[in-house]
Amino acid sequence: MPQSAEKVLDHAKLFHEPEYQELFKRKREVFECPSAQEAIDAQREYAKTWDYREKNLARDSLVINPAKACQPLGAVFAAAGFEKTMSFVHGSQGCVAYYRSHLSRHFKEPASAVSSSMTEDAAVFGGLNNMIDGLANTYSLYDPKMIAVSTTCMAEVIGDDLKSFIGNAKNKGSVPQEFDVPHAHTPAFVGSHVDGYDNMMKGILEHFWEGKERNPGASVNIIPGFDGFCVGNNRELKRVLDLMGVSYTILSDASDQFDTPSDGHFRMYSGGTTLADTAGALNAKATVSLQTYCTRKTLDYVGDKGQETASFHYPLGVAGTDELLMKISELAGVEIPESLTLERGRLVDAMADSQAYLHGKKYAIFGDPDFVYAMARFVLETGGEPTHCLATNGNKAWEEEMNTLLASSPFDKDAKVWAGKDLWALRSLMLTEPVDFVIGSSYGKYLERDTGAPLIRLTFPIFDRHHHHRFPLMGYQGGLQLLRTILDKVFDKLDRDSEIPAKTDISFDLTR
Repeated sequence: MPQSAEKVLDHAKLFHEPEYQELFKRKREVFECPSAQEAIDAQREYAKTWDYREKNLARDSLVINPAKACQPLGAVFAAAGFEKTMSFVHGSQGCVAYYRSHLSRHFKEPASAVSSSMTEDAAVFGGLNNMIDGLANTYSLYDPKMIAVSTTCMAEVIGDDLKSFIGNAKNKGSVPQEFDVPHAHTPAFVGSHVDGYDNMMKGILEHFWEGKERNPGASVNIIPGFDGFCVGNNRELKRVLDLMGVSYTILSDASDQFDTPSDGHFRMYSGGTTLADTAGALNAKATVSLQTYCTRKTLDYVGDKGQETASFHYPLGVAGTDELLMKISELAGVEIPESLTLERGRLVDAMADSQAYLHGKKYAIFGDPDFVYAMARFVLETGGEPTHCLATNGNKAWEEEMNTLLASSPFDKDAKVWAGKDLWALRSLMLTEPVDFVIGSSYGKYLERDTGAPLIRLTFPIFDRHHHHRFPLMGYQGGLQLLRTILDKVFDKLDRDSEIPAKTDISFDLTR
């Protein structure tokens, strides 16, 4: 075999060696029962047609590569933004391994979460004993200040009652009676990770706020929502709020938790919203959500407590940032400083500098509802056309909001909104109505391979590129980063399309 201690090959090279190619060939012949190559080629071509597209879009009993994850992932992410909080997922170990690996692969950081390790017996008789033992182990082994409990499919199908289970566990001495154990039911077979985030946020606020008297103050709470760019975005948001002189609390701030230094000390917990600040957030004047569809239940609860509420769709670009800053200025009673006005002008100037390369470009955009709205809006600001806008976890209300946004621009003539569709449907859309670029997560690389449209990675999860999440997309400064990311892909494509000497290199320009 070609692998040896003296010559260690990465799998990208190793599997091209003759020995492995022969293994793959025999596997296809013996185990895969392959069709004739002509039949495979014919089916591949048919899958590019309008006829196949109509059949594909009519599909209602099968989902192929949905652009969403399940509720507990969102709950684990929400809990990670609070001080010394350990996520405790009531369910099987395999589910929790998925949430941890998903977050670790994106952030390139450890993602701590524990499981009640439910197996077949718990599925039949209930998981109370698993909860009792699991909370005791978590409390003694990991020294958290709070344990945030969520659920997987198994616990929800058999109807385990978290509130009573946690109460029984406390009565058994698993954790002290006064120890903070908020909970949220997060059935993975309905909704998506944005709903799990919402349920956990509401559960944590209920835990600290319920039964308490509110003494209204002047501060503003900010809920970022499920954001794979939280490291860069939250830090940029805090910089902007500090410049404005706003008194604020970010509820669930995971920016330090997913960006710990390598200095010889392992940090299972880092940063996060303190539990005291979380309790004190009840007294804020208002709560602002940066992602509407991540906080629908949470904002209803906050509003019932007497606070003003406002929500946005992942504010990006000029207009999105304008709206956010003006609302915070209004709520906090502060002026927007000249320094931010200058930052706005620089973003507008940069967009104008590059307008010739962005105007008329067609995009397919997929991701969470708030992200797709925000990116479509930014694309319109650049003179681009958001031809296909898809959110697997989008609903009719989101679809109507998107259509209203698109109708407000002269660049909407070919734009279409697809709520509830998956990435296999988007493949058909892109093959029959081609675009110049696709914007989304790493899962879009298969769309890039099949359709030829270059992928611009701008949302969670990003597994196959590193460190994007460390830089902001929000705010005017983040808008510059967003603009540069798109432009780099535009110029890379221009170079690739004009790099063959004496054939296409007439426009292989040094200056663009």
